[in-house]
Amino acid sequence: MIHPSAIIDSKAEISEGVEIGPYSIIEKNVCIGEGTKIGPHVVIREGTQIGKACQIFQFSSIGESPQAFFYKGEKTSLLIGDHNILREFVTFHRGTVKGGGRTVIGNDNYFMAYAHVAHDCNIGNQVVLANGATLGGHILVEDHAIIGGLAAVHQFCRIGAHAIISGLTGVSQDVPPYTMAAGSRARLYGLNTVGLKRFQFSEAAVRALKKAYRIIFRSSLTLEKAMKQIGEDDISRVKEVQHLLQFIQQSKRGITR
Repeated sequence: MIHPSAIIDSKAEISEGVEIGPYSIIEKNVCIGEGTKIGPHVVIREGTQIGKACQIFQFSSIGESPQAFFYKGEKTSLLIGDHNILREFVTFHRGTVKGGGRTVIGNDNYFMAYAHVAHDCNIGNQVVLANGATLGGHILVEDHAIIGGLAAVHQFCRIGAHAIISGLTGVSQDVPPYTMAAGSRARLYGLNTVGLKRFQFSEAAVRALKKAYRIIFRSSLTLEKAMKQIGEDDISRVKEVQHLLQFIQQSKRGITR
């Protein structure tokens, strides 16, 4: 059902089964996949593609131009996958040419009220942003990460897979996969063991991650020496440990510790 008060550009592509509520605005060159439901007073700007079976609640602003001083109106995009839930007042911005030209959202994510995703972010699958969580530009969030309410992540940071960030936390460096971060300025507080158990990680994988965590973050070794020690240990063969090491090695902003 498309409400008669909705304003939809003739060049927008609306698939079968899409619902659009009262007073929502859909601009040209917008594509909306089958079965997606859009509430009242939602604005979806040019260059936005939305997948199947998403739910977008009232007053959300989707695909607005980036809040970047260097943006000069270039045509960029926002790509949203399938089965995403965007609650009230969620804001997503398009990419910038400098950042690759697009913001990308994966599948099965949950964005609670007032969550914000800035330009050129890349969000994986089954990610949760709680109420008021804010991502600056150019941020990578890997699969299954959880970002707590009113947490703020600095631009160019990365959040690792299965990491959890507490509410009211300020993140200025990369948060490693499988860890917990909290504090007014983020610090690590161990592995996200509850999350690992929830996703049925093997006992061997959890033991290996715990050992790797102790060596990297709780020993007196330098990061370089800790990484070398793990590389010489049998735990380096565990894929989760390999991912942790690779994530750290690829860091440009430094690692939250």
